Amino acid sequence: MKTLVFDFGGVLFRWHPPTLLQRVLPRLAHDAASAAHWTREIFHSEAGDWTHFDRGLLDAGQVVRRIAQRTGLVEDDVQRVLDGVPDELQPIAEGVALLARLRAAGHRLAYLSNMPAPYAERLEREHEFVGWFAAGVFSSRVHEVKPDAAVFRLAAEQFGRPPAELVFLDDHLPNVEAARTLGWNALHYAHATQAESEMRTAGWI
Repeated sequence: MKTLVFDFGGVLFRWHPPTLLQRVLPRLAHDAASAAHWTREIFHSEAGDWTHFDRGLLDAGQVVRRIAQRTGLVEDDVQRVLDGVPDELQPIAEGVALLARLRAAGHRLAYLSNMPAPYAERLEREHEFVGWFAAGVFSSRVHEVKPDAAVFRLAAEQFGRPPAELVFLDDHLPNVEAARTLGWNALHYAHATQAESEMRTAGWI
Protein backbone atom coordinates (compact mmCIF):
# COMPACT_ATOMS: atom_id res chain seq x y z
CA MET A 1 0.00 0.00 0.00
CA LYS A 2 1.34 3.43 -0.95
CA THR A 3 1.92 6.22 1.54
CA LEU A 4 -0.14 9.21 0.38
CA VAL A 5 1.68 12.50 0.92
CA PHE A 6 -0.36 15.71 0.96
CA ASP A 7 0.69 19.27 0.38
CA PHE A 8 -1.25 21.68 2.61
CA GLY A 9 -1.72 25.03 0.86
CA GLY A 10 -4.15 24.71 -2.06
CA VAL A 11 -4.94 21.07 -1.23
CA LEU A 12 -6.14 20.90 2.38
CA PHE A 13 -6.02 24.61 3.21
CA ARG A 14 -6.99 27.61 1.11
CA TRP A 15 -3.95 29.58 -0.07
CA HIS A 16 -4.44 32.37 -2.58
CA PRO A 17 -2.13 35.30 -1.77
CA PRO A 18 -3.79 37.84 -4.13
CA THR A 19 -7.09 37.39 -2.28
CA LEU A 20 -5.30 37.67 1.04
CA LEU A 21 -3.67 40.95 -0.01
CA GLN A 22 -6.91 42.41 -1.35
CA ARG A 23 -8.49 41.64 2.01
CA VAL A 24 -5.77 42.99 4.32
CA LEU A 25 -4.22 45.73 2.14
CA PRO A 26 -7.12 47.03 0.02
CA ARG A 27 -5.43 50.42 -0.31
CA LEU A 28 -2.52 48.83 -2.20
CA ALA A 29 -4.02 45.63 -3.64
CA HIS A 30 -7.11 47.28 -5.03
CA ASP A 31 -7.53 45.23 -8.22
CA ALA A 32 -6.19 42.06 -9.85
CA ALA A 33 -3.09 43.74 -11.31
CA SER A 34 -2.01 45.45 -8.10
CA ALA A 35 -2.72 42.31 -6.07
CA ALA A 36 -0.55 40.30 -8.47
CA HIS A 37 2.23 42.89 -8.19
CA TRP A 38 2.30 42.80 -4.39
CA THR A 39 2.04 39.01 -4.37
CA ARG A 40 5.26 38.89 -6.37
CA GLU A 41 6.95 41.50 -4.18
CA ILE A 42 6.00 39.94 -0.85
CA PHE A 43 5.88 36.20 -1.50
CA HIS A 44 7.90 35.50 -4.65
CA SER A 45 10.68 38.07 -4.79
CA GLU A 46 14.09 36.95 -6.02
CA ALA A 47 15.42 38.29 -2.72
CA GLY A 48 13.81 35.24 -1.14
CA ASP A 49 12.54 36.85 2.05
CA TRP A 50 9.41 34.68 2.28
CA THR A 51 11.35 31.60 1.19
CA HIS A 52 13.74 32.17 4.10
CA PHE A 53 10.68 32.46 6.36
CA ASP A 54 9.42 29.16 4.90
CA ARG A 55 12.85 27.62 5.60
CA GLY A 56 12.78 28.72 9.22
CA LEU A 57 15.81 30.95 8.67
CA LEU A 58 13.93 34.16 9.54
CA ASP A 59 11.42 34.74 12.30
CA ALA A 60 8.28 36.85 11.83
CA GLY A 61 9.88 40.09 12.98
CA GLN A 62 12.88 39.63 10.72
CA VAL A 63 10.81 38.89 7.63
CA VAL A 64 8.62 41.94 8.28
CA ARG A 65 11.65 44.21 8.48
CA ARG A 66 13.33 42.72 5.41
CA ILE A 67 10.24 42.95 3.21
CA ALA A 68 9.57 46.52 4.36
CA GLN A 69 13.14 47.63 3.68
CA ARG A 70 13.20 46.02 0.24
CA THR A 71 9.76 47.09 -1.01
CA GLY A 72 9.29 50.46 0.70
CA LEU A 73 6.15 49.23 2.45
CA VAL A 74 5.71 50.37 6.03
CA GLU A 75 6.27 47.62 8.56
CA ASP A 76 2.68 47.86 9.80
CA ASP A 77 1.41 46.91 6.32
CA VAL A 78 3.72 43.90 6.10
CA GLN A 79 2.67 42.89 9.61
CA ARG A 80 -0.98 43.00 8.50
CA VAL A 81 -0.12 40.49 5.79
CA LEU A 82 1.52 38.11 8.27
CA ASP A 83 -1.36 38.53 10.70
CA GLY A 84 -3.85 37.78 7.91
CA VAL A 85 -2.29 34.47 6.87
CA PRO A 86 -4.13 32.33 9.48
CA ASP A 87 -7.49 33.61 8.22
CA GLU A 88 -6.44 32.69 4.68
CA LEU A 89 -5.40 29.16 5.69
CA GLN A 90 -8.93 27.83 6.10
CA PRO A 91 -9.65 24.12 5.55
CA ILE A 92 -10.87 23.15 2.09
CA ALA A 93 -13.87 20.93 2.80
CA GLU A 94 -13.54 18.66 -0.23
CA GLY A 95 -9.84 18.08 0.44
CA VAL A 96 -10.44 17.22 4.09
CA ALA A 97 -13.29 14.89 3.06
CA LEU A 98 -10.93 13.07 0.68
CA LEU A 99 -8.38 12.77 3.47
CA ALA A 100 -11.06 11.31 5.74
CA ARG A 101 -12.08 8.71 3.14
CA LEU A 102 -8.49 7.64 2.61
CA ARG A 103 -7.93 7.39 6.35
CA ALA A 104 -11.09 5.30 6.77
CA ALA A 105 -9.87 2.99 4.01
CA GLY A 106 -6.68 2.36 5.97
CA HIS A 107 -4.20 4.30 3.84
CA ARG A 108 -1.03 5.59 5.46
CA LEU A 109 -1.03 9.39 5.30
CA ALA A 110 1.82 11.90 5.45
CA TYR A 111 2.33 15.56 4.55
CA LEU A 112 5.04 17.70 2.99
CA SER A 113 4.36 21.41 3.16
CA ASN A 114 6.25 24.68 2.80
CA MET A 115 5.09 26.42 5.97
CA PRO A 116 6.64 29.09 8.24
CA ALA A 117 6.92 27.99 11.85
CA PRO A 118 4.19 30.18 13.41
CA TYR A 119 1.58 28.90 10.96
CA ALA A 120 2.70 25.27 11.22
CA GLU A 121 2.23 25.41 14.98
CA ARG A 122 -1.16 27.06 14.65
CA LEU A 123 -2.46 24.50 12.13
CA GLU A 124 -1.40 21.65 14.41
CA ARG A 125 -3.11 23.30 17.36
CA GLU A 126 -6.38 24.29 15.68
CA HIS A 127 -7.22 21.47 13.23
CA GLU A 128 -7.84 17.94 14.47
CA PHE A 129 -7.28 16.38 11.05
CA VAL A 130 -3.61 17.43 11.08
CA GLY A 131 -3.26 14.71 13.70
CA TRP A 132 -4.46 12.05 11.26
CA PHE A 133 -1.07 11.89 9.55
CA ALA A 134 1.42 9.16 10.45
CA ALA A 135 4.31 11.49 9.59
CA GLY A 136 4.91 14.92 8.19
CA VAL A 137 7.49 17.50 7.17
CA PHE A 138 7.11 21.26 7.50
CA SER A 139 9.80 23.19 5.62
CA SER A 140 10.54 25.51 8.55
CA ARG A 141 11.48 22.56 10.78
CA VAL A 142 13.96 21.00 8.36
CA HIS A 143 15.26 24.24 6.75
CA GLU A 144 14.54 22.96 3.24
CA VAL A 145 11.75 23.90 0.81
CA LYS A 146 9.96 22.46 -2.18
CA PRO A 147 10.78 22.10 -5.02
CA ASP A 148 14.40 21.57 -3.91
CA ALA A 149 15.48 17.94 -4.14
CA ALA A 150 16.85 17.96 -0.60
CA VAL A 151 13.45 18.26 1.04
CA PHE A 152 12.05 15.31 -0.93
CA ARG A 153 15.01 13.12 0.00
CA LEU A 154 14.72 14.14 3.64
CA ALA A 155 10.96 13.51 3.63
CA ALA A 156 11.34 10.02 2.17
CA GLU A 157 13.82 9.24 4.95
CA GLN A 158 11.47 10.54 7.62
CA PHE A 159 8.50 8.66 6.16
CA GLY A 160 10.56 5.47 6.15
CA ARG A 161 9.52 4.54 2.61
CA PRO A 162 11.37 4.45 -0.73
CA PRO A 163 10.19 7.00 -3.32
CA ALA A 164 8.39 4.32 -5.35
CA GLU A 165 6.05 3.71 -2.39
CA LEU A 166 5.14 7.40 -2.02
CA VAL A 167 2.32 9.24 -3.80
CA PHE A 168 2.60 13.03 -3.62
CA LEU A 169 -0.37 15.38 -4.16
CA ASP A 170 0.47 19.06 -4.75
CA ASP A 171 -1.28 21.91 -6.56
CA HIS A 172 2.00 23.51 -7.68
CA LEU A 173 3.31 21.79 -10.82
CA PRO A 174 7.06 22.45 -10.23
CA ASN A 175 6.78 20.56 -6.94
CA VAL A 176 5.08 17.64 -8.68
CA GLU A 177 7.74 17.54 -11.37
CA ALA A 178 10.53 17.67 -8.79
CA ALA A 179 9.03 14.72 -6.92
CA ARG A 180 8.72 12.67 -10.12
CA THR A 181 12.33 13.39 -11.02
CA LEU A 182 13.34 11.79 -7.72
CA GLY A 183 11.27 8.67 -8.32
CA TRP A 184 8.14 9.58 -6.40
CA ASN A 185 4.68 8.92 -7.76
CA ALA A 186 3.02 12.33 -7.98
CA LEU A 187 -0.05 14.03 -9.34
CA HIS A 188 -0.90 17.65 -9.99
CA TYR A 189 -3.83 18.37 -7.66
CA ALA A 190 -6.66 20.48 -9.04
CA HIS A 191 -9.52 19.28 -6.82
CA ALA A 192 -10.43 16.28 -4.70
CA THR A 193 -12.60 14.50 -7.29
CA GLN A 194 -9.88 14.68 -9.94
CA ALA A 195 -7.17 13.56 -7.52
CA GLU A 196 -9.18 10.61 -6.23
CA SER A 197 -10.05 9.50 -9.76
CA GLU A 198 -6.42 9.70 -10.92
CA MET A 199 -5.19 7.77 -7.89
CA ARG A 200 -7.70 5.01 -8.53
CA THR A 201 -6.81 4.84 -12.23
CA ALA A 202 -3.13 4.57 -11.33
CA GLY A 203 -3.85 1.81 -8.82
CA TRP A 204 -2.50 3.83 -5.90
CA ILE A 205 -5.74 3.51 -3.91
